[in-house]
Amino acid sequence: QVQIVESGGGSVQPGGSLRLSCVASGSIFSDYAAAWYRQAPGKQRQLVATITNSGSTNYIGSVRGRFTISRDHGIVYLQMNSLEVEDTAVYYCNRHYASESDYWGQGTQVTVSS
Repeated sequence: QVQIVESGGGSVQPGGSLRLSCVASGSIFSDYAAAWYRQAPGKQRQLVATITNSGSTNYIGSVRGRFTISRDHGIVYLQMNSLEVEDTAVYYCNRHYASESDYWGQGTQVTVSS
């Protein structure tokens, strides 16, 4: 049974930084590219960043240059710098191309406010 645990969220002021971590059981991150997603209040979950097994990364435009996705020994990280109010959301990790019917962890809340 797949288990995914995200951690590292919190409350910061605009311009602050957070580092999210994600651990998953099984081979989900060895068999697939990994990804971070986020869901803001009242909005659909959106893909934020991806990283392949070879280390190639991709980001949505609004976070490019501020967020960095990485992976090390099965843990997937999301370094978030220069945080903006619009980054407030629950952040989830999963395989790339995960669907809403797939298993999802509890996520980790990121709140950016002054």
